[in-house]
Amino acid sequence: MSRHVAIVTDSTAYLPHPAMARHGITSVPLTVVLGDEALEEGTEISARSLALALQKRRPVTTSRPGPEDFVRAYQAAADAGATGIVSLHLSAEFSGTYDAAVLAARTAAVPVRVVDTGMVAMALGFCALAAAETAEAGGTLDEAVAAAEKRAAGMSAYFYVDTLDYLRRGGRIGAAQALLGSALAVKPLLTLDGGRIEMLEKVRTASKAIARLEELAVERAGAADVDVAVHHLAAPDRADKLAERLRERIPGLRELHVSEVGAVIGAHTGPGLLAAVISPR
Repeated sequence: MSRHVAIVTDSTAYLPHPAMARHGITSVPLTVVLGDEALEEGTEISARSLALALQKRRPVTTSRPGPEDFVRAYQAAADAGATGIVSLHLSAEFSGTYDAAVLAARTAAVPVRVVDTGMVAMALGFCALAAAETAEAGGTLDEAVAAAEKRAAGMSAYFYVDTLDYLRRGGRIGAAQALLGSALAVKPLLTLDGGRIEMLEKVRTASKAIARLEELAVERAGAADVDVAVHHLAAPDRADKLAERLRERIPGLRELHVSEVGAVIGAHTGPGLLAAVISPR
């Protein structure tokens, strides 16, 4: 595998560990603050622990990595022989992670291209994989960035949450939208649009919302070759059932990833989250 262009992302990409190891992708962790305790996502707090804390209504916030965390990651890549680095991150609308990476890139020993993908979870992870595959094929720094940006441009992410309250608390969705959902007792379907979370549809029951989530994913995939990810938080049965249905109904399915989101995204969506990410090849 070519080591000339290294790929760095952050912990909200939720890439499977075998894929990260196979492609040599480095992940810089965000932090979850549980009460007065700061814990690194992926190593010091699990999604299950986070879900339990939310259910007990313990105060939970999240914070970005510091620029020094990226300085260390970039230096490690340079020490390992990288002559350039592509640093791919979750939407700058959600977090200051991109800004921290930009600051660190200014002092890096090798050129670093920092990209705000406008994505999160495996929508970000698929961008990182596209960049890594291009680098492994001998692609330049610019070509690896272009591959990630092309993947991001074709990406669609749809998700269901049991309540909008967690997104409202974290400022990820407007209070008026959250109040409307609660007042009408509707179940929201949301999407990523321009790096923001936007209301897509309002459905009367959870079962109808999840069925509609499936339809949206199938419609978006069409007959093209696609990779798909299904995410959940504390809802493994929902996720497995959705994944099984998508496997049956999407003819061009190439890879299917099913995973629980980490603590950072879970803190803003709450238990019951179910998401589908559609990534055309």
